[in-house]
Amino acid sequence: MEFIDLKSQQGLIREDLDRRIKAVLDHGRYVLGPEVAELEERLADYVGVRHCIGASSGTDTLLIALMALGVGPGDEVITVPYTWISTAEMIALIGAKPVFVDIDEQTLNMNAQLLGAAITDNTKAIMPVGIYGQTADMTAINEIATSNGNLPVIEDAAQSFGATHHGRKSCALSTIGSTSFFPSKPLGCYGDGGALFTDDDELAQSMRQIRVHGQANKHHHPVLGINGRLDSIQAAVVLSKLDLFDDEVAKRQLVASAYNAQLAGLGIVLPHVDAGNTSVYAQYTILSENRDLLQKSLEDAGVPSVPYYAVPLHLQPVFSELGHRSGDFPVTERVASQCLSLPMNPYLDEQSIQQVCASIANSINLRA
Repeated sequence: MEFIDLKSQQGLIREDLDRRIKAVLDHGRYVLGPEVAELEERLADYVGVRHCIGASSGTDTLLIALMALGVGPGDEVITVPYTWISTAEMIALIGAKPVFVDIDEQTLNMNAQLLGAAITDNTKAIMPVGIYGQTADMTAINEIATSNGNLPVIEDAAQSFGATHHGRKSCALSTIGSTSFFPSKPLGCYGDGGALFTDDDELAQSMRQIRVHGQANKHHHPVLGINGRLDSIQAAVVLSKLDLFDDEVAKRQLVASAYNAQLAGLGIVLPHVDAGNTSVYAQYTILSENRDLLQKSLEDAGVPSVPYYAVPLHLQPVFSELGHRSGDFPVTERVASQCLSLPMNPYLDEQSIQQVCASIANSINLRA
């Protein structure tokens, strides 16, 4: 059993993939070619915003967003300690200070009730994360940001692209939306790639310049930038996958529903989707007080699983200068010690789901 299955999807789109990739090879515009422009137009329409800016990765999109907002040394950006390192990494790399807020114990996303207390005179932006496939409480976060001097909000939607919050798509919920096309994402390419989303014309122009070394036009660089361009072949891959995306999201939700039904009553915590939210289930993540024993049992049964973010960011050595200790973010630390993501993809069949669930039940029954 594969943890993430990309082969089944490729079998469905291989003809279109080959056609699109051949077109790139024929026209030879391998970076920011016509496929990038087409993808940007389609994704902006899909999300429901005026601007989409394709970029080289979901990490670079965060950096570009911070640069466009003028974040720098002496500034603070509020985020969460339970996420992949790139979220806080880009804040620190630009010279700002990551300020952590603990997560909600049900959604595992930023606890908006704790946000206000973390805002200071140095706060320059707020960066919530849509972990495991659903957005944070963006309504509450935006309200707090607005009431504190219209602070910009960057939605890190690397895992929640395609999800909705009160009927609006992830990446259309804040000042800037950022997503990743890493291959394991629900909408992924076959390498690195990402995109930024905004309704702000000036921010869009700034982010487009930053992704090409700060270039406004040939030989004219009014701002500092990076090499953050999207490859045409990767854009072609995402275009091929985009036609399947809504159907695959629906299939992911069916897989999650099957897991929910078969794992109920086993004494483990199942994923919680907030009222008003939908999830794309980038991962299906359970919590177990016996996580390590459960993972070993699954491994013995031939079932892959992953304990994502087992060491939260505030306890990572690279952020030791922030001065955090164990106990500073108790919900994050408990979740990090108990989380286990199970196989999840749109093409996971009923037999495989039953195998996963039976292995979990057997492991729990053996310890009872």
